[in-house]
Amino acid sequence: MESSLHQVWESAVGNSFVPTVGKGSQFFLGFSLLTIGFLLTGLFGLNRSLVNVPIIGIPASAAFAFGAVYMICAVGVYV
Repeated sequence: MESSLHQVWESAVGNSFVPTVGKGSQFFLGFSLLTIGFLLTGLFGLNRSLVNVPIIGIPASAAFAFGAVYMICAVGVYV
C-alpha cells in the first residue's frame, strides 16, 4: 500500500482528533491522581511489605506519574 503524504493528508481532513480527556478536565484529573498517589504513598509508608508493593506501591507510582503528566498538560510548563 503505497500512499504519498499528500494522499494521507487529504484522507485525514474529515477525521478530526478528539482526545480521550478534554482540555477542561485535565486539571481535575491530574489533581485527583496526584492526591490519590500521595494518599497511597502514605498508606504504603505505614505498612511496607513485599505483599503491598503490587497492591499499593505500583498504583501509587502510576497515579503520581499520570497525575504529573496531566498537570503539566493542564497548566503548561513555563521555564
